[in-house]
Amino acid sequence: MGVFDSGIGGLSVLKEIHQLLPHEKLIYVGDSAHAPYGDRTEKYVRDRSQAIADFLLDQGVKAIVVACNTATAEAATQLRETMDVPVIGLEPAIKPAAQLSKSGIIGVLATQRTIDSERLLGLTERYAKDKKVLAQACPGLVEQVEAYKLDHPDTQKMLNQYISPLLEQGADSLILGCTHYPFLLPAIREITGNDIQILETGRPVAEQLKRVLNQNNLEAVIQSQKKMIIKYQAEKNSEQNSSSITFYNSSSDIQYHQAMKWLWHEPINIKVLPILT
Repeated sequence: MGVFDSGIGGLSVLKEIHQLLPHEKLIYVGDSAHAPYGDRTEKYVRDRSQAIADFLLDQGVKAIVVACNTATAEAATQLRETMDVPVIGLEPAIKPAAQLSKSGIIGVLATQRTIDSERLLGLTERYAKDKKVLAQACPGLVEQVEAYKLDHPDTQKMLNQYISPLLEQGADSLILGCTHYPFLLPAIREITGNDIQILETGRPVAEQLKRVLNQNNLEAVIQSQKKMIIKYQAEKNSEQNSSSITFYNSSSDIQYHQAMKWLWHEPINIKVLPILT
């Protein structure tokens, strides 16, 4: 399977996929040289997403996960039209947040591009008509994660600036609408405390991927007479385990490669993505 993001944030989704489907071979592409997508034009995001998806298809992937809310909003429809493999995108957790919220006030942290997208508007109208949805753009947070400044004072200052007004207005559910943001969860919890519901999309995406693979008979399993047997067993040794995943980044900057290694928490080798556009 291929998984891509505007940078290294999609690793939060990749972790969930790897945990749920440890027998699958994965390719991850972080487009850090072009991050953040939230500051780019629609055409730019579509073109980058298409180039990366084409690259992944050339590697023989059987499904593609767009582990980026902005790329999902701007390019998922196009990719489904041009790819001959299933394309799974992200969906901000408006529906579960609406179900969980007791105050009827939901906060959304996302890039400006995601906030302005018809996708977010449609989900809000469909699942949260009777709720108050407070969408907060978070410029700078993606860059802080890309630089692995998770505990930096500037990061904490940004989070306070973005989250405190939502809490002051009564939000009791907070949606992390960018795959970079789960890596900031400890810092976010320092602001919200433990009484606020915080929702992200990594696990739901992994579960949806598993459903799609099963529906299309694509999951890496073989039949026996009595039961399904996993074809590829997850290795206990972390180095062996990580060998089932190939990591790419469009930037040759060691900063991004080091940040990917720190966020993954296991020994990995990272290749520079051979896409020059």
